[in-house]
Amino acid sequence: MKTPFNLKEYARTFFSRFPRVRSLPVLVTFFAFVIVTVIVVTTMNTSGDLDIEVGRVAERDIIAEQTITYTDEYATGLRIEAQKRLVPAVFIFSELAEEEMLKAYQRFISLSQNSFSVLSLDDAAASAFRLAIQTEFPGFFFGESLDAFFMEPDRELIIDYCRSVLDYIIQTGVFALPKTGLESYNPEVVELLRVSGTQLERERINYRQIVELSGVVDLISRFTPPTSSVFPVHYRNHAIALVSPFVKENVFFSSEESEKQVAELATRTAPVINTIEEGKKIIRKGFIVSEEDIRELRALNSTFPKSDIRIVIAKVLIMLLLYGLLLLVGSGTVIGRRLKDSEIYLVAALATIYIIGSVFTRDAFSGSGYIPSSIIIPTALAVMLPSILIDGQTALALALLLPLSAFLAGSFDLPSYIFALISGVVASVALRTIKNRMDLLKAGLLIACANMVVMIAILLETKQQMDFYPLALSWAALNGIACGMLVLGFLPPLERALNAVTVFRLVELSDLNAPILKQLFSVAPGTYSHSLMVANLAETACQDIGANPLLARVGAYYHDIGKMKQPQYFVENQSGYNPHNDIPARLSATIIRSHVKFGVEKALALKLPQEVVAIISEHHGNSVIAWFYNKALEQDSNVSAKDFSYPGNPPHTRESAVVMLADVSEAAVRTLEKPNAAKIEKFVQDLITGKVSHGQLAQSELTFQDLETIKKAFVKVLTGYYHSRIEYPKAKKS
Repeated sequence: MKTPFNLKEYARTFFSRFPRVRSLPVLVTFFAFVIVTVIVVTTMNTSGDLDIEVGRVAERDIIAEQTITYTDEYATGLRIEAQKRLVPAVFIFSELAEEEMLKAYQRFISLSQNSFSVLSLDDAAASAFRLAIQTEFPGFFFGESLDAFFMEPDRELIIDYCRSVLDYIIQTGVFALPKTGLESYNPEVVELLRVSGTQLERERINYRQIVELSGVVDLISRFTPPTSSVFPVHYRNHAIALVSPFVKENVFFSSEESEKQVAELATRTAPVINTIEEGKKIIRKGFIVSEEDIRELRALNSTFPKSDIRIVIAKVLIMLLLYGLLLLVGSGTVIGRRLKDSEIYLVAALATIYIIGSVFTRDAFSGSGYIPSSIIIPTALAVMLPSILIDGQTALALALLLPLSAFLAGSFDLPSYIFALISGVVASVALRTIKNRMDLLKAGLLIACANMVVMIAILLETKQQMDFYPLALSWAALNGIACGMLVLGFLPPLERALNAVTVFRLVELSDLNAPILKQLFSVAPGTYSHSLMVANLAETACQDIGANPLLARVGAYYHDIGKMKQPQYFVENQSGYNPHNDIPARLSATIIRSHVKFGVEKALALKLPQEVVAIISEHHGNSVIAWFYNKALEQDSNVSAKDFSYPGNPPHTRESAVVMLADVSEAAVRTLEKPNAAKIEKFVQDLITGKVSHGQLAQSELTFQDLETIKKAFVKVLTGYYHSRIEYPKAKKS
């Protein structure tokens, strides 16, 4: 009889195939999805015309569906710029400079008149007058001009004439023209501001009328007295000699007033209003797209921001699918392992920041040359961080997903997508064999080279001018180098925040000068020596089977730190007396297995990475402490093996399993008498077989081939360590 189809049961079976996801990471990822979707939808071009670019041949017609009127910002800007060029630079008369000139000249006149009253008209008096003036005004006058002035019978008339000349110069103004700053103002006229009492007087004059300090002599020569009186011609020579030294610049450029004039003009300028008639072909298929076409297209899009709801729905669905893929990566379906919560948060944060950054930088470059917008997005950085903090598979998945996200969100065009994709993939590959922080800079250089190659391809494809290549290639190289350097800055805080087991963190933990390892050496020297040997065994074996040798070494260093609490109860730290001889077997077993619990507590207090803590908790699995169990059986046949078993779980990783095998092998081989290669190989084989038969390696993903490789590695190291030594004559005689 055919079983009827049960939809509910089918759905339960179908969804049970997918890995279970945790609620908090899903909630965080969903929140990131909402933020990104809102930003993408509110900033996108809903008409779907982002692929239209200046200088390219249009692939379709775009027609205005109805008549619109809009403000042409570009034309308005041109109008404002043109009118700005008509604004004159503003100069202001300085009352302080005028006052200083008048005071100095009046001091000269007073001193002259005082000298006139006591000196007669002869050569000696003229010399005395010259010396008196030069003492008060050193370097102002030539001696001949002072002598001529003193010997002049009409000295008072000359003084009046010179005062009229000085007033004329002050009234006309001597300009201090700046070397730069006048280029953007009216090239024909300037505006003068003069404060007259409580009023502000404005006057416009031509540049040809401006008098600088070097033109004062010409200005004096052109002076015409305001009265009808006729002065002798030689008075002008006296004025040039006596007035010129006192003349200073008294008209100065005011950038503040000039900019104020420009700002007022911009507010008064009427905007340019254009109209697009219904049915007009804004973009014509087969024609090259111009700047004006793009401006009209943007005006059309901005006028109808929600003209096509289908595009909005499409963007939301795309973002939903992309974040669904991120959750799939985190669940372990794609990369083969389930990410930790902290790792999922990092991936969600990187994806969110990346997409939002691409949205706000998509119009970063504009002009005659083409540069992909992704060149200022640190795609390699967003890939390098998870490559180091999580794993290479996750990094490669992000290298593929992040550029695709920006492309589907409308932030990247095809060249930008290709540039970001290549940069990200190269970054994920460049860090596969990283060993130290200097390798990050090398990876940055490799990414820079890849960026430059793909940039050359883009420039050739878009037919850019050769003089544009240096700028574009410089940006491409800077992108890669900057990513390599930024990783150095971001990595340490993220390592601590995520407690990640990076190669750099493991290198730090493998330092034998670490306080906890020095304490282990001081408190339990036998355990310390045992840990070093286990580390050598585990590292060698992991190298041979392709596991993480550095993680195995660090795990081996710390696997027995729990023995520091009661070191005398462990045989490697005993020197003759064994305290287990005086206590029951059950209590001995309790003390022995407690070192795993104490070790885990110590590791958590030290904030060691979770992978190292796992090795500490799993290095004995849940195996039975055979010595004390057998001893207890001799006294009571009903004793439970559970009471004599370690509290941990069997190893879940290859590194943890290798440390377990190295630990038991190193400890057991110590008991062999006159060990040789054959004895050691058989002994190690029996130990490995025993762990397999008791199910301690069932969850470790080790294959039989791996076990054979591990055995050979152990035998090689142990044989080298416990090799036979020659018997020295003195020792033999003894």
